[in-house]
Amino acid sequence: MRTAPTILHLDMDAFFASAEQASKPSLRGKAVVVGGLGPRGVVATASYEARVFGVHSAMPMAQARRLAPNAAYLVPRFGFYRAISEQVMGLLRALSPLVEPLSLDEAFVDLEAGGAAWDEASARLAGEKLRADIRAVTGLTGSVGLAASKMLAKIASEQAKPDGLVVIDPGSEREMLGPMSVRILPGVGPATGDHLRRAGIHTVDEIVEAGEDELVRLLGKAHGHGLYAMALAHDERPVVAERETKSVSVEDTYDVDIHDRMRVAMEVQRLADRCVRRLRGAGLSGRTIVLKVRRYDFSTLTRSETLRGPTDDVAVVREAAARLLESVDTTGGVRLLGVGVSGLADYTQEDLFAQAAGDLGEVAEEDAGEVDAERVEVPAERRFAAGHDVVHAEFGHGWVQGSGLGRVTVRFETPDSGPGRVRTFRVDDAALAVAEPLPLVPVEGGAAGLRPDLVSHPHHP
Repeated sequence: MRTAPTILHLDMDAFFASAEQASKPSLRGKAVVVGGLGPRGVVATASYEARVFGVHSAMPMAQARRLAPNAAYLVPRFGFYRAISEQVMGLLRALSPLVEPLSLDEAFVDLEAGGAAWDEASARLAGEKLRADIRAVTGLTGSVGLAASKMLAKIASEQAKPDGLVVIDPGSEREMLGPMSVRILPGVGPATGDHLRRAGIHTVDEIVEAGEDELVRLLGKAHGHGLYAMALAHDERPVVAERETKSVSVEDTYDVDIHDRMRVAMEVQRLADRCVRRLRGAGLSGRTIVLKVRRYDFSTLTRSETLRGPTDDVAVVREAAARLLESVDTTGGVRLLGVGVSGLADYTQEDLFAQAAGDLGEVAEEDAGEVDAERVEVPAERRFAAGHDVVHAEFGHGWVQGSGLGRVTVRFETPDSGPGRVRTFRVDDAALAVAEPLPLVPVEGGAAGLRPDLVSHPHHP
């Protein structure tokens, strides 16, 4: 491990929800939940105000609504978040050529590789400047962790939340980790945590005391060895610069093992939908569909099927994933499911299925609740998703508060205005149209968009 805390981990604070609050003045300081609004929807991100009520990511949306009935529930705007993410990643790449993105809102940076830091003082300075730059460019906040390894840098950024910076000095790792819960270590989710608790292991120090052999007995060879090394603060993994995408995948880990076969099948279908949305968002298609299943005993199975040609058709991916699931025994319970597509290409093979039929058959999970109410009278192109941008010929830019029964309610406000007025229209109102998101930070000349090269000054939500 290094002798200086020159590995940085950035985690944007409640990213999706914070972006929505910055975009919508009436939601600032209020509970906001972003995710799938359909009957099988899950929470993608909850604002800190919503977390007070117990709402958290990966929670079923129905449960979130019970916990926080008065929160604002919004459909994700992934293109909007991706544009902000590109701005943030650009700032990280200005620090170092070694940037390892983990998601839209999270990444590791090797500061030493870019000459941005070489000791504790220079690393802290780089981290503070990065936080200030992110606020200036995006109007949002991010938390920064600095340490001598990736694992510890990520733990530090968790401690820094929200909107802070924490440095873990090399040599202090064992003392810092010792009294912490085992859940602080990567790979220790609810199921592993419960398994260790039943064995009388609650803290990182108790993992070390139990010894490597006991952990292997409890968790299996790979998991046991890895967890013991992390408890000793050993992590030699390098920061790996972003490579060309070889696959697109999504997965969910469940707090409680899923035993019902129908529920497992529904989760696989939902993951297939998410995977295709991500695939299309990247302008890609793929030939090989992959299903990943981690069972109750931590055994992980993968199954794959290769098609005749690349596709981005949700019906094709759904059906392939369902076929793959048929070959997997889930009797004892499932703790993780994933669906992926590999063998990527930038084109699709139209003759696999009628693409038009697939497009008509695909209904985004987030819109499912509204679609049912409007099915008879509203054409697909006139559906308005909660939280998405619209523009009215008379009243200007706004966002959808809700829609159904042929009506859409819009709040007219922009990132730089105060809370706006609410008006309701028929969904077929010719003056109302879907719009592109406005920038969170004012740009030169007032042009819309999220171009980092046009940023002029910070906007503080």
